[in-house]
This record gives sequence, C-alpha cells and structure tokens, in this order.
Amino acid sequence: MGKIPSREEAWELLCEFNKDEFHLKHARIVEGVMEYFARELGHGEEDFWGVVGLLHDLDFGMYPQEHCIKTQEIMTERGLDERLIHAVASHGYGICVDIKPEHEMEKVLYATDELTGLIGACAAMRPSKSTMDLEVSSLRKKFKTPKFAAGCSREVISDGAAMLGWELDELFERTIHALREVEQTKGLV
Repeated sequence: MGKIPSREEAWELLCEFNKDEFHLKHARIVEGVMEYFARELGHGEEDFWGVVGLLHDLDFGMYPQEHCIKTQEIMTERGLDERLIHAVASHGYGICVDIKPEHEMEKVLYATDELTGLIGACAAMRPSKSTMDLEVSSLRKKFKTPKFAAGCSREVISDGAAMLGWELDELFERTIHALREVEQTKGLV
C-alpha cells in the first residue's frame, strides 16, 4: 500500500506540475466538491476524496496530450497509493484511458469534473456572478445549448449521472449545492 499525501503535500505536487491559475483554481473547486460529496454520501473519507479532487488533473498542465496517463507514472514514481492512482486516472475513462470508474467516489469525480466547469460558466453569466441563485432549470437550459461552455462534455456528464444511477437533474441539483458550499467556504466559483 502506497502513501496517501496530506492536503499540503498534494497541493505542492499539483503546483509542481501546474502553473496556470485557471487549472489550480479548478483543482481547488473539484477538491471542495469531492469533500462535499464524501460527507453528503456518508463515506467519511473527506480528506481522501478531497485529495483525489485536488490531484485529478495533475498532469494536465505539463502533459495535456498524455492526460491521465502521465499522472499514473508520476504518482507511481512517488510511491502514492494505488487507490488514489486508480481514482484519479478513472476520470479520463473513455476519453484518454480505459480505466473505468468503479467506486462511488470515482463515479462522482467522473460526473462532476466537467459539470463544475459548466456550472461555473453559468454562474459567470449571472448578474450575481454566483451559484447561490443558480437554479437547475437555468443549468438544464445551458446544458442543452452545445455552444455554451463547449469544452464541457455533455456526454461525460450524462454518462456520469448514469453511472451513479442518478437522473441528470439530481446530479445538477446536488452539484450546484456542492458548489454553493465551495463558494461560501473557499470563495471559489
């Protein structure tokens, strides 16, 4: 069994491979969303889920063409836990790796990673620039508009909801709530 880094160690590792503020902010947002779902779903591994969220795009800054592949190499070289490696790599399932999300945590990461970007784009368009007044109906409308936040894969979001056994609106609502908490506690949207 390998090492599970502390939050501070994970942040240092992330910053070693990512310099772009956008990617660092996205990592912190996904960290918060994962911590929220760890509590919400009763898993009790909030720190671990958070580290998974924080490190999910570890290789993206330096190796975007080898996304989720290079991460596995980096983490293995650092002696990190296989559960962490699998969880982080599985969010690229069907896109850049064939590692299928198995644990509920992996399915949450798969479903919410792209969705956080879509919700963030929706919030940015609102007069409040906030998730606090974002409704599922507004998000659904933007989801159905392919040109809006076109980089956020609707297919991945839909597949993630199906993996979790949730209706799309349930995933939307739960993730909006998660992002509201992230906005309140971390000041991130």
